[in-house]
Amino acid sequence: MKSIQELEAIRQKTLETINLRREQTGTRVVVGMATCGIAAGARPVLTAFMDEVAKRNLQGVAVAQTGCIGVCRLEPIVEIYKPGEDKVTYVKVTPDMVGRIVTEHVVGDNPVVEYTIGYYEAKNK
Repeated sequence: MKSIQELEAIRQKTLETINLRREQTGTRVVVGMATCGIAAGARPVLTAFMDEVAKRNLQGVAVAQTGCIGVCRLEPIVEIYKPGEDKVTYVKVTPDMVGRIVTEHVVGDNPVVEYTIGYYEAKNK
C-alpha cells in the first residue's frame, strides 16, 4: 500500500461487496462445507444443487457454501433462505434428495418436511 487513499479505496470496495450480499434478493441455498460436512459427503451435495439450479436455469437462486453450521452429527446440512420466510435447515442431505428439495421448496415454496432438522430430531428421540 502506498497511500491512505489506496487503503480507503480497498475499504470502499469491501463495504460495497458486503452491502451487495445483504441486499441480495431471491433464494439462497447454503451448504455446510467445513471438514465435518465434507467428510460426510457435502461436496457432491453442493455440486448437485449447482447442477440442478443450472439445469433448470433458475433465476434469483444462489448456491453458496459456508463453514461449520454447528451440528456435525447431522451433516451434510443445507440451509435454504427465502426472502420474508424463516430459514429451513435440511439434514443428512444426499445428492438424491436435491431434485426434490429444488422442485418442492426452491421452486414450489413447500419445504420437504421429512428432510428437515425438526422432523429428524422428533423422529429420532
